[in-house]
Amino acid sequence: MAGGDFNKIFMAVLMAVLIAMLAGFIANKLVHPTMLAENVYQVDVPEAAAAAEEAAPEETGPEPIAPLLASADPAAGQKLSRACAACHTFEQGGANRVGPNLWNIVNASHAHIEGFAYSDAMKALSDKPWDYEALNAFLANPKAAIPGTKMNYAGMRKPEDRAALIAWLRTLSDNPAPLP
Repeated sequence: MAGGDFNKIFMAVLMAVLIAMLAGFIANKLVHPTMLAENVYQVDVPEAAAAAEEAAPEETGPEPIAPLLASADPAAGQKLSRACAACHTFEQGGANRVGPNLWNIVNASHAHIEGFAYSDAMKALSDKPWDYEALNAFLANPKAAIPGTKMNYAGMRKPEDRAALIAWLRTLSDNPAPLP
């Protein structure tokens, strides 16, 4: 493209921008929109619905995972675990990385691996098992499930994905935990 062609294209684009700006300026001078003080059409809302709308939604946590586990696909869960593999290992006797090894995690206690540097928040739950609902809550939002956890993961939004991952984690055991 010759230098003159570039100048012509540049000037055409510049002229189009100037025309658009000028058209907007003229339109604002010709039309004076006025905002209404209130909506023309009023929608009747029952007081109970209005009060419920104003109330802050209660944080209930993720939906229960047990109904989804029966139809969850462990193979899909294994594919989803690739994101976890940066910090965790999954094989029996596997090494700990940034996160602990996850072999036999379902129904194991929180902070169950000796010598791993768990957060104090995780250690405080060492008497509680990683049951299906605990895993579901943690995978949905680790920081909300266990405030103070060291796990830097934003969470898994889709309940179907969490169910698939938990179904696959369940298979990582010599004696898999029974389904709920």
